[in-house]
Amino acid sequence: MNPGSGGHTIKTINLEAGMPTVTEAVQQLDRELARARQTVCAVIKLIHGYGSSGAGGDIRIAAQRRLAEMVSRGEIRACIFGENWARSDEQAWALLKAHPELTRDNDLGRRNLGITIVVL
Repeated sequence: MNPGSGGHTIKTINLEAGMPTVTEAVQQLDRELARARQTVCAVIKLIHGYGSSGAGGDIRIAAQRRLAEMVSRGEIRACIFGENWARSDEQAWALLKAHPELTRDNDLGRRNLGITIVVL
């Protein structure tokens, strides 16, 4: 949980931890989303990196591809890529109005390519 996030609204999952392969990271993503659905968690912040180390970019691409598929199948409500996680983005703004405590997220408005916000 993010400190100061206002309770059980957002959970942070680091897909890069332990330097997994792309397959392992996507499997972890699937497990964590399944686990989050069973709790009161409404929003997840994924840390997947963006390729600065030479490996994170592949995890980012695979995770975002999986999330887009899940949105199209109705398995998750939405995903907001880090570059769009800002008050100026329509989808992000709607989420911030629904969960005002997310305005305290330290990545909001920073165009951080290494994260994605997932709405369950």
